[in-house]
Amino acid sequence: MTNPEAKRLFDKGMDALSQGSILNALSCFENALSAEDDPLVSSFYAFCIAKERGEFQKAISICNASISRDPGNSLHYLNLGKIHLLKRDNKEAISVFRQGMSFEENRQIADELNRLGTRKPPVIPFLKRSNIVNKYLGLLLSRLKLR
Repeated sequence: MTNPEAKRLFDKGMDALSQGSILNALSCFENALSAEDDPLVSSFYAFCIAKERGEFQKAISICNASISRDPGNSLHYLNLGKIHLLKRDNKEAISVFRQGMSFEENRQIADELNRLGTRKPPVIPFLKRSNIVNKYLGLLLSRLKLR
């Protein structure tokens, strides 16, 4: 961020977000975006409009645009994953969180994944997870540290 006013508003929005004041954070991010178009600000703005207004599709498209402009930043994936969680799409949220972790280690994403209790996919995907073949192949591969 090059604009000092946008930076100040972004920091103020982050403080409001950490205190749970989504509406205040939304206002700060909106004003920061009008001062300077930054992908990080857009990403947090998208999370706020999903949380406060329930505009999930708009938020997802804004987050995807932020990712395409700044693909290596895991915070975009954190925000997109949280939007999917608000939408109650846990499977997609987990997928997005894993994508974010592939770029860099992010403690917040790791905490979200641990909270969700992610599971590895079945060894043989076309069989049910509870199938005895999947069960024992999974155990065997885990013990051999191949999975």
